[in-house]
Amino acid sequence: MDCENCWYNEYDEEFDEYYCTRMLDEDQYARILQHPNRRCPYWRDGNEYTVARKQ
Repeated sequence: MDCENCWYNEYDEEFDEYYCTRMLDEDQYARILQHPNRRCPYWRDGNEYTVARKQ
């Protein structure tokens, strides 16, 4: 999972850190942590042309 390039990863200037704007419940978050090769179901790459290529 490459969170650095995800659309939902945003920077918070007040806390000087990045965070995911998708609200994951504890079970979803635990599953992602337990299986590092498993991708987040909400992950989106930063390429805005991805959608255009599918049309």
